[in-house]
Amino acid sequence: MEVIQGLDSLPEPPVELGRRGAELWQAVLTEHELRTDELRVLEDACREVDLIERMHAELQTAPLVVKGSMGQDVANPLVQELRQHRALVARLLGALKLSDEDGEDRDAQFRTDRARKAALTRWRGSA
Repeated sequence: MEVIQGLDSLPEPPVELGRRGAELWQAVLTEHELRTDELRVLEDACREVDLIERMHAELQTAPLVVKGSMGQDVANPLVQELRQHRALVARLLGALKLSDEDGEDRDAQFRTDRARKAALTRWRGSA
């Protein structure tokens, strides 16, 4: 796939993005070059971030407990929605497989650390 940016110019954020979405767009593209398909995933993540901000702001003045369909106390549905949208942002950004500052994939680092710990445990067990 084609990488659509060079060192001199970053793709402009979509016009409709809010402040937090535009900040995420800028932060990711300052550090990483993305293909066209990856830009679409980033755009979706940025829109989700903006939606989360709006829901979070709404929840600040809303009660955390509301009446359910049978009159029972239930958690405000915004709480569950926020959790789901935050998880979606994490999945979208995870799908981009962005490397950290050292250029190493975070998942690869986690696997390496886990393998190192397992090897040390085996080594100490056999001594």
